Amino acid sequence: MARVPPIRDFPTIRRSLTFYRVFAYATGVALLVLCLEIVVKYLLGYELQAFGPGAPLQLVPRDRVQGVNLSAVVQFVHGYLYLTYLVSDFVLITVMRYPITRFLVIAAGGVIPLLSFFTERRVRREITAYLDQREAAARDRVAAQPFRAARSGPA
Repeated sequence: MARVPPIRDFPTIRRSLTFYRVFAYATGVALLVLCLEIVVKYLLGYELQAFGPGAPLQLVPRDRVQGVNLSAVVQFVHGYLYLTYLVSDFVLITVMRYPITRFLVIAAGGVIPLLSFFTERRVRREITAYLDQREAAARDRVAAQPFRAARSGPA
């Protein structure tokens, strides 16, 4: 028997979907910035520093950072956003009653550049269509009930 979320959980599903969408985009953007930071750091040999001597924001050689190392900040920000993305992913698959394998597929979006944007779009489209379909079917059942009751009444 398929595990189907009850209609009473639909508001929770919609809130969970919004939470997931926000962190899918935030994590995706942070991952792209992190990829750029990695290229600049390891291929070009520079790190981004803030509030160092000479300028408020500048690229400096990797071993000469004297101010706030914004390259490290980018790494930390992506890490925390990814953890929140995983929580939002887990909450969403739990309220939708998806299998854990679905969690793993969605979780990959936070570590493969650009994948979170495609995954978010697919998940949003699929869940929204599912909720709309279930709600329409429930409305049709409710609308048809008085008609059946009127037909089966005394003649």
